[in-house]
Amino acid sequence: PNFLSDSDVNDVFPEKNIEIIKTIRLFFVENIRTARRFLRKIDKSFPIDDSEFILLDKKTTKEDILEKLDLIEKSGNIGIISESGMPAIADPGAKLVEVAHEKGFKVHPLVGPSSIFLALAASGLNGQRFSFIGYLTNKTSLLAKEIKKIESRSKNLDETVIFIETPYRNVSLINSLLKVCNPQTKLCIATDITGHNQTIETHTILQWKKLFNPKSYHKINTIFLLKA
Repeated sequence: PNFLSDSDVNDVFPEKNIEIIKTIRLFFVENIRTARRFLRKIDKSFPIDDSEFILLDKKTTKEDILEKLDLIEKSGNIGIISESGMPAIADPGAKLVEVAHEKGFKVHPLVGPSSIFLALAASGLNGQRFSFIGYLTNKTSLLAKEIKKIESRSKNLDETVIFIETPYRNVSLINSLLKVCNPQTKLCIATDITGHNQTIETHTILQWKKLFNPKSYHKINTIFLLKA
């Protein structure tokens, strides 16, 4: 797992993670530059130059991974590093894990932060039934319709719906939610999770209309949870 924010290593990762990471020299990563930075933060003396990094992003296919199978088999332990949070959860790393199971390799998840689950745990919303739907549409003409669909789904299934947005569009999305959703629908807005400026607040849409300050959410990593 990777950092969600600019937090200290010991605040989010157990020592066992660091011990295991130090044994790995082949990494499948979503972003090579940030993966290198992560390893340096975990261990300032990590042998970056002796390690190999293979790009595994949303464009990577299963066939691309199978082409690296000989290298994987020869390397012993290999690691997946997400761009942030837990690999393979809302993350392309799942493609490699699928291949690992098919080939009979042992899969070992490491403990680490997940914005989805940390936000849900702190939201006070339904944690027994929930769904993560990723990004909403970026087409303004369709957004209101999609929000109403999400709200209706939440009410009909009695589930919490979790979604994210590009940080620079947070304010626009929140304004749309406040405009479209029913007054008593609950919305949790969680920002900078595990960071020094972490804030997690749950209010009804009616309450948010009085409390919302756009400056507090502009260009900050944020996750949204809605329960009708």
